[in-house]
Amino acid sequence: MPSPFPGMDPYLEDEKLWPPFQHQLVNCLYQILLPGLVDRYRARVCQRVYATEQALFTSVVREEHHEEYVEIRQRTDGRLITLLDVVSPANRTTAEGRKAYLDKRREGRSSGCNLVEIDLVLQGQPMLDYSRDGLPEWDYGVTVTRASQPERYELYTATLQKRLPRFRLPLASDDRDTVLDLQAGFGRAFEQGNFLAKINYKLDPVTSLSPEDKKWLGERLKEQKQRA
Repeated sequence: MPSPFPGMDPYLEDEKLWPPFQHQLVNCLYQILLPGLVDRYRARVCQRVYATEQALFTSVVREEHHEEYVEIRQRTDGRLITLLDVVSPANRTTAEGRKAYLDKRREGRSSGCNLVEIDLVLQGQPMLDYSRDGLPEWDYGVTVTRASQPERYELYTATLQKRLPRFRLPLASDDRDTVLDLQAGFGRAFEQGNFLAKINYKLDPVTSLSPEDKKWLGERLKEQKQRA
């Protein structure tokens, strides 16, 4: 069953739901991406692993994180062409998670590849490398940084109440972009992971929302319940 919302579902930021959701999302985007790649490329789903520690009374709770991302490499020489990464709540709320994510970003930049960063998280501190001053407000975004213009950023954004964007994913400089529909990837991931059955919509989402969004969310859930 699909999500009750037109775009991102903020309930997925729950620490128990996000890891399987990110796994599903990255793999679905990978599957959507493959037909658009010609024989000169090979794509694969990779994984970074790191641990976070949190003091709890007299003990320390250690949690291991596994976060998938996609690498697109040139088939002939294995050169990294494009790195597609997804921000997790742990990346935005923990020092270890932030470092792990930024280390991968720096690795991509040092290799001279294109960067595509998908951020569907509301809690914590954004991973942005640029200021949002003077830009329209958004909740979710895709930032594309081309290897040929590393000082510039292409932004594709959405709010909680809107569908997620389509965006242009750059390949080699002499090749045309391929287009990914983030909403299509999200919808496929949500249904394949059966998240509708795993989310308790009677509770508030873990992330704080504006009064306007909280009211909209409540009305949306009420409408969905009446239709059911």
